[in-house]
This record gives sequence, structure tokens and C-alpha cells, in this order.
Amino acid sequence: MATFVVLLGITIATQLVRFLGLAAGGSITFTGVFALLAFASFNYLPVLLSLTLFIAVLMTLTRSYRDSEMIVWLGSGVSLTGWIRPVLSFAVPVVILIALLSLLLSPWAITRSEEFRSYMDNRDDASQVTPGVFRESKQSERVFFVENVNEGENMVANVFVSSTQHQKIGVMVAKRGFLQTSEYGDRFLVLLNGRRYEGLPGMTEYKISEFERYAMRIEAREAKASAPSAKSLSTLDLLRNPNPIYLGELAWRIGLPLSALVLALLAIPLSFVNPRAGRSLNLVMAILVYMIYNNFLSIAQAWVAQQRISLPVGLWSVHAVMLVLLLLLFFRRLTLFSIFRYFKSPRA
Repeated sequence: MATFVVLLGITIATQLVRFLGLAAGGSITFTGVFALLAFASFNYLPVLLSLTLFIAVLMTLTRSYRDSEMIVWLGSGVSLTGWIRPVLSFAVPVVILIALLSLLLSPWAITRSEEFRSYMDNRDDASQVTPGVFRESKQSERVFFVENVNEGENMVANVFVSSTQHQKIGVMVAKRGFLQTSEYGDRFLVLLNGRRYEGLPGMTEYKISEFERYAMRIEAREAKASAPSAKSLSTLDLLRNPNPIYLGELAWRIGLPLSALVLALLAIPLSFVNPRAGRSLNLVMAILVYMIYNNFLSIAQAWVAQQRISLPVGLWSVHAVMLVLLLLLFFRRLTLFSIFRYFKSPRA
């Protein structure tokens, strides 16, 4: 739990900074930051739990080596393979949870996140105005600046609007303004008590007009229907449409719980540490193994999507290689412990 809380806190902090930057630029609203943050957290849960499981088993067994408890375990005649059963009893429920998250919850979170982002992108120009930030309209014909916004009264203060019409630049400033919707559904930005400056770029002659009320029509944006990405599709949809991109995504989703199980077993031989030597070498090796494993899964997903390998090959080849590495590490540790017990025995 401690490992998971730390990893989740790091993920939330990094995502929060990114979403706050988007909100400051007006791409999303500040109220939408927490919704996107929740969806992103659900999406990262399978990877975080996989890494948590690996670190938890690794740190626990490493502590046993440091406190010489593993020496008692091995000196009692119990093999290192005796740890497989308790580790599996701890890891299998977590692996089942990772599988449910990877196959069901993560696609749902990505779908909701994409729908929310699509809604943000399809907002009109007035809805994207952020206090204290210059915003350009979608058609790049206007630039807005609002100093203060009173959402309760639907009022804005100290408004600046720059627009180009008939090759003439028009700049309007007003002390106040508000949004108004006509009976036909058209939306207008109404400016009160302001001025308009109009002229040609590079010329010294400008036309200055004062107004008490000036209404600008806000063009409604048509919602853009974008095709859902492979990550947002449900697992059943991926199975129903076996094109290469969907098969690559399917290989990634199935590979996450399988890799979590293999990593939990890899933590048993990787946890060896010599109490008299450095205590960080095994951690460095474990992190290196995790990074290589995770990168190989990404490469296999890309190769399946590019039709360079088939789904069965991409799904099992990486795990097969790691299983071979697991057997080699177990063989190496068991051989070293057998030699150690031989020389420590009275007969030797």
C-alpha cells in the first residue's frame, strides 16, 4: 500500500501540472482539470499496480536478506523455490485486478477522457476566454482579452478585442461586457461603454468611435466527430474488429497482467543481496529488468500493429524470453546456495 500510494502520488502530481498548464492556456476549463485527472489516474492504474507488485515483493525479500532471515530459511533446508507459492498467493489477486483494470476500466477511462476533450475543443470562442490570457479565435480572426470574469452575473470587465475585417484592423476596448442569447439561439458578446479604433496597418490615420453598446455575434462551432482511438475501444470491440492496430492494443492489454505475474516471480531471485556488500545493486538490476520488459512489450505492440509479427508471437514471445531469464536466475541462485551449503557442511 505504501508503494502504491507513493507511485500514485507521483503520477497525480505530474498529470496535475500538465493539466493546469492546459487550463492556464485556455485549452480546458479549471473545473475540467479534476475530471481529466481522475480519468488519467484510472488509465495508469494497471501499470502502477504492476510496478507496485514488483517492488513490494522485491523490497520484502531484500529485507529478509539484509536481516539474515533468508540465511535461516535456506539453512533450514528449504529451497529458494519455496518462496514461489507464498509469492503467487499474494500476487494472483493483484494480477486479476490488473487484468480487470486493463481490459475493462482503462478503456472506459480513456473513452470518457476523449469525449471530455472533444467537448472542450468544440466550445465556442466565448466559452474559452480565460481571465488574464490572450485567446485567439478558432478562425484566427479575433483576439480576446478579459481581465476579470464574474460567472455568477455573466459579466466580464476590461475587455479587449482585436479583429481584422476588409484588411483593416479594428481594436475595441470596453469597461464591461456580457453574453447574450437571442430568441433564435444566436449568441452575442455585448460590450458596454467602450471605444473602437479602426485603420490600416502602417498608416497613421485611424477612425475612433465611442459606443454605449456594441454586440458581436459569436459563431457557433460545429461538433467534429472524430473516430475513437484503439485505446478507447472496449476489449470486445477489439476482438470483433481484428485489424492490425486493434490487435496491437489487444496484445498490450493482455500483456500487462501477464507481465505483472512474471515480474512478481522475477523479484524472488532478483532480491538477493549480500549484507556485507552494497545494498543497491540488486535494486538497480531490478529496475533495469523492469524497464527492458516494459519496453519490449511496447515494441511487440508496435510490431503487431505494423504487421511485422502475428498476435500470438507478439503476445507470448516477450513473456517467453522473460520466463527463460527467470529460470536462469533461479538456476544460478540455487547453484550458488548449493555450493555454499556444501562448503559449510561438517563433511566438507
